[in-house]
Amino acid sequence: MHEVLREQQFVLARHLRDPDANPPPPGLGERRLRIYRELFFNAIESLLAGGFPVIRETLGEASWKALVRAFYSGHRSRTPLFPQIAKEFVDYLEHRDADGDLPAWLPELAHYEWIEQKLFTIDAQVAAHDPEGDLMDGVPLLSPLALPLAYRWPVTDIGPGYMPSVAPDTPTTLLVHRDSEHQVRFARIAPLVYALLVSLQANAWTGREHLAALAAQSGADAASMFEEGRALLQALRAQGVVVGTVA
Repeated sequence: MHEVLREQQFVLARHLRDPDANPPPPGLGERRLRIYRELFFNAIESLLAGGFPVIRETLGEASWKALVRAFYSGHRSRTPLFPQIAKEFVDYLEHRDADGDLPAWLPELAHYEWIEQKLFTIDAQVAAHDPEGDLMDGVPLLSPLALPLAYRWPVTDIGPGYMPSVAPDTPTTLLVHRDSEHQVRFARIAPLVYALLVSLQANAWTGREHLAALAAQSGADAASMFEEGRALLQALRAQGVVVGTVA
């Protein structure tokens, strides 16, 4: 009996996800099935529309709903939690086969729109640190609520009036940060600033060591790099992007 019920539930679920390819279980009227089909799909579409407004507006209503329908019917989510559906949508776009029916910039734009939700909801713990530590001779600690991002496509500019067909020569480098007032801030940053932030993420070096490595990589004068880098690290601490030095 349990196996029969279980199979009926699977048949109904397959039909609700993709009614064109999967017949409904016997005994259910079309009116009731239509209500369920619309209810389930509209719940997902509404959730994603709120999280990806730029994509929805840029693609237009018909293409947007076709994309959501493809995600709804073809993607197997790894979570039942509604707040995590947006990340599933990003994953779906990143791994979707390139069949030419979607813009090449779509996965990056989706990630850019999703990252605000991620930072807004994340509950990150800051490691032990000295807020007043020496940023040059100590090890600067990047806030877990600060993310350096680099995109191949100009995600900050894409919209209904601008849909590029060719990626620019230089990437779009950004800093996304949740501040002390729980607001998520986006800022365009220079590639060298991006490189410093990535280095802070990856290496437990002193500030001086970070800047020396950047000077060597970029061919810049070390003395100038130290002077400008010291000011930059201090500015990042004032913004809460760097929380201090490792204790």
